[in-house]
Amino acid sequence: MKITHTTQDVEKYKGDMITYFVHQQDKKVPACDNRYVQENIRLAYKAGDFSGKEGETLLFYPSGKGKLPAKRVLAVGLGKAEEGKTNNGASPVDTWRDNYRRAGGKVSETALKTRAEKILVVVPGSFILDKQDTAECITEGLILGAYKFNKYKKDKPEDEPQGMVKEVQLFTEKAENSVLQGLNRGRIAALAGCTARDMANEPGNVWTPTSFAEFGRKLARTYDFTCKVLSKAEMKRLKMGGILGVNSGSAQPPKMVILEYKTSPRNPTLLLVGKGLTFDSGGISLKPPKGMEEMKFDMCGGAAVLGAMQAVGEEKPKGINIIAIVPATENLPGPSALKPGDIITIYGGKTVEVVNTDAEGRLILADALAYGIKQYKPKAVIDLATLTGAVVIGLGHHRTGLLSNNDELTQKVLAAGDRCGEPLWRLPLGPEYSKQIKSKVADIKNVGNRAAGTITAAAFLQEFVGETAWAHLDIAGTAYNFTDKPYAPKNGPSGIGVRTLLELVRNWK
Repeated sequence: MKITHTTQDVEKYKGDMITYFVHQQDKKVPACDNRYVQENIRLAYKAGDFSGKEGETLLFYPSGKGKLPAKRVLAVGLGKAEEGKTNNGASPVDTWRDNYRRAGGKVSETALKTRAEKILVVVPGSFILDKQDTAECITEGLILGAYKFNKYKKDKPEDEPQGMVKEVQLFTEKAENSVLQGLNRGRIAALAGCTARDMANEPGNVWTPTSFAEFGRKLARTYDFTCKVLSKAEMKRLKMGGILGVNSGSAQPPKMVILEYKTSPRNPTLLLVGKGLTFDSGGISLKPPKGMEEMKFDMCGGAAVLGAMQAVGEEKPKGINIIAIVPATENLPGPSALKPGDIITIYGGKTVEVVNTDAEGRLILADALAYGIKQYKPKAVIDLATLTGAVVIGLGHHRTGLLSNNDELTQKVLAAGDRCGEPLWRLPLGPEYSKQIKSKVADIKNVGNRAAGTITAAAFLQEFVGETAWAHLDIAGTAYNFTDKPYAPKNGPSGIGVRTLLELVRNWK
């Protein structure tokens, strides 16, 4: 989708749809700058069909005196223009950022249903957000809301909307730098999110550990990163028993993809680690058949990290070095697969009793965390993983679970998530949880009892980060089937984590 800015006369636009955003008023008709659109809103309001509530839409087809030349006109409600409005604990500004993001998603949703390909979006002159934030968030919503993955659909059902948004223009009366900057920031963030969605949507027989390696090398070529890919032989030399153990039942060789974005040795280094489990059957501890097809999504943490690196390559932030590591493998019950009761040795020497082979993500992350921290000595490290079903029970599909050993880093991540509409919730850590993973035959075991499963999984990872500031994001509930938003797919991968990481990098101090 091509998205640009324009100052051309709205009343001369002959594309498929013009969109206006309006606020709900107290017992009054929502106000719109265009007199023709205002009259149609007045008629709909009088009929009780449109009041400008948040997410409400009015679609009509221009006709009569003074009509607009576009084929369709869409009015999208923003709700009441309340400066102090908040949602789920987010600040008023962050709440309105997501409001505009949702509004952009509504535009794309309507365009897809009506097969409108060329759209003009009139940016509202709202007093709530500045023009940069407004343009940024509307752009994000437009692009993310227009996302479709039809690569493998040859026969297209008649009852599914087949539209595709090809061209969007954001209109303001003047070409202001703030609007252009906002549009560009929104475009970069949203396209990176779509990249992560594309990776996750690929089936397990297409997106393999080697695919992660190839994509990492492609990013390196495009953005002048350094890319290293550790092979199975190198993992054996480095004694990475976690990823090697998980991989032992698979015919696909494991890969550990490492991307380096470096500015200066004087600048702090942020390490990003994403779980790249390209298919998870559970191994010997086999999962139930029902729903196992969704286990191709077990690599969404790795997809988020590489998607974020795409955005980093576009923006080239100053004052920070960023290392991204994706440990990638399958987890299958082959003849040489890990067995419950086996003992493996993680990079650095710590031993692990494997009680459940379906708790594999923490094993490959342990190698990546221990290796990344030793090699790059980061100021902070963040890992993302679809790690536990327990986080879905605790938080549903609405918030990502956050566990950390550092309060300052926690606040930064929470703020980044609120700002981009990807909210998180912090869960506790402590020695009482670590006791649950003590083993009688090894240093630790990979699962405790059923209680506090998300927390004990993080307690396992904590064993491999030492004193480094670290935050763990359990995205099992939000990486796919994320909470209902017009810019998030109702079924399928959300691209969660990409924009959170990007916001964190943008505001890193």
